[in-house]
Amino acid sequence: MSGGDKLDFEIRPNPAPVAAAERAALLANPGFGRIFTDHMVTIRYAEEKGWYDARVEARAAIPMDPAAAVLHYAQEIFEGLKAYHAADGGVTMFRPEANAARFVASANRMAMPALPEQAFLDSLRHLVEIDREWIPTADGGSLYLRPFMFASEAFLGVRPAKEFLYVVIASPVGAYFTGGVQPVTVWISPNYTRAAPGGTGAAKCGGNYANSLVAKAEAVAHGCDDVVFLDAAERRTIDEMSGMNVFIVLDDGSLVTPPLTGTILAGITRESVLMLAGRDGRTVTERPFSLDEWRDGVASGRVREAFACGTAAVITPIGRVRTPDGDFTIGDGGPGEVTMGLRQQLIDIQRGRAEDPFGWVHRLR
Repeated sequence: MSGGDKLDFEIRPNPAPVAAAERAALLANPGFGRIFTDHMVTIRYAEEKGWYDARVEARAAIPMDPAAAVLHYAQEIFEGLKAYHAADGGVTMFRPEANAARFVASANRMAMPALPEQAFLDSLRHLVEIDREWIPTADGGSLYLRPFMFASEAFLGVRPAKEFLYVVIASPVGAYFTGGVQPVTVWISPNYTRAAPGGTGAAKCGGNYANSLVAKAEAVAHGCDDVVFLDAAERRTIDEMSGMNVFIVLDDGSLVTPPLTGTILAGITRESVLMLAGRDGRTVTERPFSLDEWRDGVASGRVREAFACGTAAVITPIGRVRTPDGDFTIGDGGPGEVTMGLRQQLIDIQRGRAEDPFGWVHRLR
């Protein structure tokens, strides 16, 4: 390890990369999370050594002891962000420094060592540069980056591990909505909650997502696309979806979203929406918003639109809400004007088609 927060990466190019013709065929229809690039980044941590052995190497299986702590006590975290072909032919990432900071926050909550933010950013840069040819050029395509870290120490015992492995893999992905943006129908789960005060709701750890799967299956069984969780204490106010934050658009054009009280993830897309809406002169309020207020607001016309936001889909309109006590449709059930306007603004900034007044876009070359 060199001075400060910088690590020296050893670059080991894959001796047998995917052939150009095969890569082109894969990129023609990559889907989401099914195809992976030639390389990965690995960095190791040991309590007595700190961070060491930073590498860019061929993507391969990770050898793991059956007693690795992550397999028994789920001590792990992850992030997700994208690299893009910019309008001028360059390569960019969107707000990677925010992901780096959130990765540190998640590590702190899960009793894991904090990877220096500069090392996090360098790991992304190295992987994108060596696998640049894997970035889709088709409209809506991008390279999804998945940094993650887990407890690799082999032991059985409930305590923080002393050895960890940090890894970054990359997956070329196509447009999330292949047939145009479609509003989703969401299920309000009466049986399950995502997180409770004092829990891990604000950390980006796998357990939060595993916890949501049975509720999402319940949603699908009720003919819905996803689940919206209510708060764990009273089962009254909106929390978040299984993997996205939720916004409500009122009749005066203002926005409401649940506050960051420790039970929901501080989404980077969420924060970006707050800033874009503020720039547009819209009032944005972070406050508890109850299911009853949502239902009554739709009935009165006070609630005009609703949407969810996250890295994968950017912004997704919510058209219909289904509950055990009845359903309600938001507006005409289609994408709303405010929702789609914010979505387009965000995508244009991400892809270099519009001015970046916030300094969000990180240019690699």
